[in-house]
Amino acid sequence: MSQRALLHVTIITAQSSVFEGEAEAVNAPGSDGRMTILPRHAPLLTTLDLGELRIRERGEELSIFVAGGFLEVNDNVVTILADEAERAENIDEAAAEEARKRAQARVEGARGDQGAEAAAIAELDRAVGRLRVAELHRQRGGRRRPPREEDQILQ
Repeated sequence: MSQRALLHVTIITAQSSVFEGEAEAVNAPGSDGRMTILPRHAPLLTTLDLGELRIRERGEELSIFVAGGFLEVNDNVVTILADEAERAENIDEAAAEEARKRAQARVEGARGDQGAEAAAIAELDRAVGRLRVAELHRQRGGRRRPPREEDQILQ
């Protein structure tokens, strides 16, 4: 009996390692739309957009907020170098809502200054994205996968 192929997935930011492990599938917000990576996927290098990244491991889905970066697939290895990434279960919704309010105020205060307005809009998009991923996670039952030993090492 042959074993089913798996993907080895690594998600890192400049600050930390967010996930490393085996997965059955990865669904990511690519810059050109959502994409699903399965075992034996053709080599790929693409940019990521802001949104929810889902990893299916052992029949359960892990939800992660990502904001930009790169995704590479090669020989069943998926490497994600994200500008920002945070597991949905770790998102502090109250803090994200406060960040959204601050960003909204910055957008309103930056009218006329294109550079400041663009930066404030990007900040607002990230705050809203984090809230949306947390909400999706909660709607799916807010499954909190018990931390694996290797997850403890990464954090």
